[in-house]
Amino acid sequence: MCGITGVWGSSDSQSVKTMMETLVHRGPDADGLFISANDLGVLGHRRLSIMDPKGGDQPIYGDSRNQAIVGNGEIYNFPQLQPDLAQRYSFTTRSDTEAILRLYEDQGTASVEQLDGMYAFAIADQTRLLVARDPIGIKPLYYAEEDGRFIFASELKAIAQRCDRVQEFPPGTYFDSDSGFSTFYSVPDIPPDQDADPESLIQAVRKTLEMAVKKRLMSDVPVGCFLSGGLDSSLITAIAKQHLDELHTFSIGTEGSRDLKAARLVAEHVGTIHHEYVITPDEVTALLPEILYYLESFDQDLVRSAIPCYFTSRLAAEHVKVILTGEGADELFAGYTYYKSVPDDDTLHRELRRSVMTLHNINLQRVDRMTMAHSIEGRVPFLDLAMIELGQRIPASLKLRGEPIVEKWILRQAFTDLLPEEIVWRTKEQFDEGSGTVDLLGDMLSQVMSESEATEYQQKHRRDRLRSAEECHYHRLLMEAYDRPEPVLANVARWAERPV
Repeated sequence: MCGITGVWGSSDSQSVKTMMETLVHRGPDADGLFISANDLGVLGHRRLSIMDPKGGDQPIYGDSRNQAIVGNGEIYNFPQLQPDLAQRYSFTTRSDTEAILRLYEDQGTASVEQLDGMYAFAIADQTRLLVARDPIGIKPLYYAEEDGRFIFASELKAIAQRCDRVQEFPPGTYFDSDSGFSTFYSVPDIPPDQDADPESLIQAVRKTLEMAVKKRLMSDVPVGCFLSGGLDSSLITAIAKQHLDELHTFSIGTEGSRDLKAARLVAEHVGTIHHEYVITPDEVTALLPEILYYLESFDQDLVRSAIPCYFTSRLAAEHVKVILTGEGADELFAGYTYYKSVPDDDTLHRELRRSVMTLHNINLQRVDRMTMAHSIEGRVPFLDLAMIELGQRIPASLKLRGEPIVEKWILRQAFTDLLPEEIVWRTKEQFDEGSGTVDLLGDMLSQVMSESEATEYQQKHRRDRLRSAEECHYHRLLMEAYDRPEPVLANVARWAERPV
């Protein structure tokens, strides 16, 4: 996990250095700068050292010193790619990022389709620039095109200080300075297999998730798990512990919250080294401006879930550099309450696919920003491409099932023997609910802005469609966090906007 930035079409290294300073939290371990020999562009990198901590500083160069890569993320099939490539290219590091560069040297832009991982990277190749983002958009990337320059960075805040119109770089897409944008992946539109044997699908879910977790344990530094005590994080924790002698887990909540109690039960059952932290209203009030600065959003739902994620990340950073988390399970297996109101299975199937497709600038943004605010790397096993494809093949009737209806039924069935029964069948609660954050915020925000003040504020900022006094407060704090907030505000996604 790192921060990348660059300018193509200009040799303005000072601007890149300034953007790099904004991204220090993404990579406190090292920094690097590449300036093309022909003054066509500059690439910048802030490093959080995960793979090859001593030898993997970036930029990493190709056979020519005018060919270089800066990257953010992890390539999980690096161990499979490297041996074949090493027969034709001389590797100078044990970094997975170098495998991207060597694969590009071997296959050109077709190389992006061979990568299995989460990433955003930029390759300077003589007079050409290639920039790419992973298929689901787990790793962030933003860009602007101004005065013949292509400017990019891992976070909005790095570009917003100098560009008026900033856009999100689309997931599953690469940009070639010679040919423009090209899409290489979209979430597959696969009809559910209505004739499949449910038991075979249950076994497939188990096998696929176990493989997804195992590959995400690849690291040269300690790995841990967020553990809320809900189904998703508990499954990931239990599977990870099967492969690690020691595993640290982390949970936060208000005093007496349901998540803290459930997480203790799972930690004891699985045998992890468990850590927890109790949050207070005063601490949330004091740190809310900082949370919003890093989050780059005022969306009410996103902020509510970002608050516990921020504190869990802070706690985890005291012990590990890599963290596994459960994002994506609700979108794949119908975990949210509103899915139960979808009128039929065909519509639900389409809505679940849409939900996965929109994760990149909602929940995945929250995971990335809150973990990186504390310089740790978040990994999301449920969003393995094989799991996403399998999720599309599973009929909706196996996701919402029973009387009363149980969400994520097939996921629960796949792991009934792995966790205590009360965890496997625990009622779904969103992170902000189970941790007690919603109740805490209700008391805290009641004194911040009256309804009449909120109405006036909403009218003043009508373009941003603020939904409540709470959201008005977040919007105001976000406005205060930046000297030039407009490009940030223009990119705020709305989790609540659904077509069903």
